[in-house]
Amino acid sequence: MARADPADSEGPDREIRLLKNPDGQWTARDLRANVTAQGESRSAALENLDAVVEAVEGEGGHPPTDEEIRDLGVDPDVARSQDDDLPDALQ
Repeated sequence: MARADPADSEGPDREIRLLKNPDGQWTARDLRANVTAQGESRSAALENLDAVVEAVEGEGGHPPTDEEIRDLGVDPDVARSQDDDLPDALQ
């Protein structure tokens, strides 16, 4: 278990748990934000976790790219030509 430096984030201290999985991947869990991320190394798992926390609590994230939309099995042109309703794969 690692504890983040309170100066690195706003609000309450972050408590983070790191686990090494049987497949060699690492799992990082932020107990305050209640989110989890994985990575091929400890540092990658922590970087991914920071990105997830930022997307959930901050201004992180971005509109999906065409490639990300295609990865969901959706044609980007069809997805963008629909009304305000998101395609099922994006809901």
